[in-house]
Amino acid sequence: MNTSEFLTIAGAIVPERAAVVFDGQTITFADLAERVNRLANGLSRLGVGQGDRVATMQVNTNQCIETYFAAAQLDAIYVPINFRAKTEELAQMLKISEPTCLLLGERYLPLVPESMQSSGEIIILDGDPVSSSTNYETLLTESSPDQLHFPEAGDEDTTVIMFTAGTTGVPKGVMLTHASFSSYLLATVEPADPDIEESNLITVPFYHIAGLQAALAAVYGGRTLVVMRQFDAGEWLHLVQENQANRAMLVPTMLKHLMEHPKFEDYDLSSLGVITYGAAPMPLEVIREAIGKFPGVRFINAFGQTETASTITMLPPDDHVLNGSQTEIETKLKRLTSIGKPLEDVEVDIVDEEGQSVAVGENGEIVARGSRMMAGYWHEESATQETMRSGWIYTGDLGYQDEDGYIYLSGRAKDFIKRGGEMVSPEEVEQVLRSHPLLDDAAVIGVPDVEWGEEVRAVVVSNAENTNEELIIEFCRDRLAGFKRPRSVIFVRELPRNVMGKVLKRDLREEFGYPVENRE
Repeated sequence: MNTSEFLTIAGAIVPERAAVVFDGQTITFADLAERVNRLANGLSRLGVGQGDRVATMQVNTNQCIETYFAAAQLDAIYVPINFRAKTEELAQMLKISEPTCLLLGERYLPLVPESMQSSGEIIILDGDPVSSSTNYETLLTESSPDQLHFPEAGDEDTTVIMFTAGTTGVPKGVMLTHASFSSYLLATVEPADPDIEESNLITVPFYHIAGLQAALAAVYGGRTLVVMRQFDAGEWLHLVQENQANRAMLVPTMLKHLMEHPKFEDYDLSSLGVITYGAAPMPLEVIREAIGKFPGVRFINAFGQTETASTITMLPPDDHVLNGSQTEIETKLKRLTSIGKPLEDVEVDIVDEEGQSVAVGENGEIVARGSRMMAGYWHEESATQETMRSGWIYTGDLGYQDEDGYIYLSGRAKDFIKRGGEMVSPEEVEQVLRSHPLLDDAAVIGVPDVEWGEEVRAVVVSNAENTNEELIIEFCRDRLAGFKRPRSVIFVRELPRNVMGKVLKRDLREEFGYPVENRE
């Protein structure tokens, strides 16, 4: 199914319903369809056609959604770019994708290479145009409101190039097809219904797969999308109350900041029915507190990555209900540390280095296959072959599956620590560290060691002045095997994270990856 049909269907069923609420303005589905037509017609006049790339660099706005659907209408390829990218990173992504035009916020214009400014078409989403650039709203005003272009792309044609986070090396452009989105949404979302109204508060950036999937799901489902530029705990609480939001997607750090907000209890959040979380490991203490502080909310843990077009496993709401016997509650608490079970529309397996399935309880790499996996990396054949083998996507995530089918993460393959022939899972050590009452956050890295090859180092955020290295190491002594125990502890004010809440291990290794003396 061509994704442009999502808007066509919703526009026909609920044309007068609010499609987007952003920055004090409300855009109905009929208005959204017209704005998309105008933009597609304007982009076509600028030379955008089938297969051309249309890049955006902007915080979340209604324009990001409009640009996606306009590009799809032209059979062009949408390229959302991380608005936190620096000059060199932006230059890399533009060089890889070679967009015909670039739509961006005025503040990002100085980051654009001169070659793109002089030869490419620049469209300013806010503010006044400069030199050869065009103003977004002016382009719409000067274009026809009628749909003049009708897409012909099929399920297997690329509709999005989405760059990986780029925490290591040069970013790779993940090619996602129309099927990458439609097969997932058709299996999980009901189409627009005139009798059912819901609103979805979106804080996840649209350049991230979770953000874009959430936006397309809202359009297809006829849901009102309440858009935040960037996450702010106070604004989030206000928008939920003001718009009576029914759904939201959060990363663990966002959820934690909400509950720590001094006015959290002052807001009426009773409209919330579903909170989906993911993109980074969820500390057990945080989700357990959230279950108590958001009564009536059904929590969903969604796990996936860009290459899998978002969710491949899910921990459903029922597994977040902490009631029953003591044994049942303990089982539920254990499962809260998992990423749930595979969704019905994908196959998920855990394999060893030879690609063979491992036994229950044994660690291996998580692999997945199905109709919505990526088509490959844009102009990166060798990287594609390394990640896609025999139809399977090798995620780079390590984990194991228990006897009930729940999958537990062990860490990233590249982050695993090899100490004296033993494999140490950073996530296992981090879970223990986060359970210390004097620690707010923790990350674990491997550092060079002459005797053991690598040693375990903890980088932690403390909430008390009387915390010290010896206390932390001693705390781990009774909770971890000797080879897993940190041999050194670094205290920091906060851990470096990307916008999705993932700890930037590369940054930690660069700053704290020096060798350390062993302690027994």
